[in-house]
This record gives sequence, structure tokens and C-alpha cells, in this order.
Amino acid sequence: MHDPETPQAQALPKVLLHEHLDGGLRVATLYELLQRRGLAVPAADLAALETWFDTNAHAGSLPKYLEGFALTVAAMATPEALARVAYEAAEDARADGALLAEFRVAPLLFEAHGVDGDAAVEAIADGLRRSPLPSGLIVCAMRQLPEVQTFRALELALRWQGRGVVGFDLAGPEHGHPLTDHADALAAARAADLPLTLHAGEADGADRVLEALQLGARRVGHGVRLVDVLSDPARVAWLDTVRDAALHLEVCPTSNVHTGAAASVAAHPITALWRAGVSLSYHTDNRLMSCLSHSSEAAALLRETPLASSDLLAMAVQAARHSFLGADARAAAEMQVRAFAASAGLALPD
Repeated sequence: MHDPETPQAQALPKVLLHEHLDGGLRVATLYELLQRRGLAVPAADLAALETWFDTNAHAGSLPKYLEGFALTVAAMATPEALARVAYEAAEDARADGALLAEFRVAPLLFEAHGVDGDAAVEAIADGLRRSPLPSGLIVCAMRQLPEVQTFRALELALRWQGRGVVGFDLAGPEHGHPLTDHADALAAARAADLPLTLHAGEADGADRVLEALQLGARRVGHGVRLVDVLSDPARVAWLDTVRDAALHLEVCPTSNVHTGAAASVAAHPITALWRAGVSLSYHTDNRLMSCLSHSSEAAALLRETPLASSDLLAMAVQAARHSFLGADARAAAEMQVRAFAASAGLALPD
């Protein structure tokens, strides 16, 4: 159901920093897990289930888009299923040209289905290790919940830091749930040297991106509303703050269209922000929910925006440099991107 993966886009080496495990299952895996657990399937067969997700993605409604997560979380809620989903996600990313990958999920969501947080993280870490792709897990807390729950998620992440967990995130509905509601937990993460990437500037204003930076984020999930300052003389200096801090935006164009943060890929802020010198890269967000792949996302950008292969490769370099994985994995990924560019006769910035 996703846009075609052109050979040009498929061949590009990629660095994946923003993909939710519970939004990226293979359709066939989800269908099997739902049946195995005796859960209701909202479609008669596998093809109809894929169509169901495609319809929800294009409904123009964030609540409709998010309906699928209730299905996936319930389906994944055994250690065996979590390990399988993690392994398949890493293998799918590797097959799609990823040189390294970071996946994220809120492990405490599985508690309601009988899987405690430690068991969930252990299973996911085991699944990721089964793939040869260098990868890691970002633990998410949900921003609409009280900060005590954020502390619980953080304590879980810290127990597994260095054993599969590489970072911490706040996800969930942005509007009405500012990051400052979780300032103490985020300060504790910084004090423990746990890297932060925070969802901001997708369903709320550009000031949320600055807020994330002030609270210690090294990266921001989405951040696309930062584009609004380009036409605002009173706020355009914010770009200098973002650039000087080397804040990196994990941009997910197709997902942003599906959730209403952008009108189309062609009109998406990624081009304007990139041209303005903001460090950013392109990602999938939710492969299942948005019916896409990293290659189809690259193909859409090449087809619908002025961005060229050299831009996407330069973004991959930026993504590798801002990954939370170890220095060796980051350097190896950047070297492979640069080698590909050189073989194609493309010059990349230092």
C-alpha cells in the first residue's frame, strides 16, 4: 500500500533513528499474533487488514491513525512476541539499507496485558541482538500520564542502560501536555547521562522545540513546527539557538501528513528547515500505521520535493553522528555513507 520503493531510493544507505516498535510490525506478524492470542481482528483476512491500516492512515484524523496501537500493543504483549517483533524490525531495517537503527517503545504499556517492564525490555533487547544490525532501544514514557509514571519508565531505562537501552523519550499527545510537566524526571535522566530525544513541535508550536532543548534533549522527534520561525522576525533567531546547540530533528514526513502536521510531502517543512541549516534526517515513525518503508519515504522525498540524493545522504551522515549508539557504530555508519556517496560521484559536507 505504500509508495513505490524506487531502485535509487532502495540503494541509498540509511540511518534509522525514529521508529516505534508498536507502530512498525509486519502486517502478517500482527495478523498471526492477534489470532494466536484470540484477539479480534478488524478485517476478514491479511489483505483486508493491510487495507484497514491504509484507510486509517489517510483518514486525516489523529485519533483514527492511533486506533491501530491498541491492536499492536495487545498483540505484542508476550515476551516471545516482543522479541520476534524487535528482531523482525531490525531485519526489515537492514534489508531496507539501514546501517544502524534505534527503535522505541513504552514498555510499561504492556503491564496492562501481564508483561512487566523489565521482561518487556529484556525480550526486546534479546530480539534486537539476534540481528547483525547495530541497534538499540529508546524507552518511552507517555507525557499524558503523571510524572510518577515517567520516573518509573526512567528507572526501567536506567536498569537496562548499556544492556540494550540507549536513550529515553517522552511520547504521546503533545498538545496540552508540555514537557515541563516532566522536568524533574528529565533532569534525573540527564544526571544519569542517559541521552534524551523528546517528541516536540509536531502537534504544538515551535516553542516546544526550544523547550525540549532547554530540558536537555540532544534530538527532537519531529520538530517540524520550527519552520514557523522562518517567517517570524521576532523568533527567527531561535534557529541560531538550535543550530549552535547541534540539536538534531528526527523528521517523519509521511507520518506528519497522516497526523495532520503537514498538508503533503511536497509542502512538508523538511526542505525549508534543511535549507536553513538545521541538522535533521528522515525516518519512518510507524511503518505499519503509515504503510511505508524507509526506502518509500526516500522515494517520496526525491519525487515530491527539491531534495536530491546528495541531501538524503548528508542527512544520513547527520543521523549517524547524532545516534545514541557507540562511537564505533556511528563512525562505521558515516564511513559507509560517505563511501557510497563517493562511488556515486557525490560530494558531501564535512
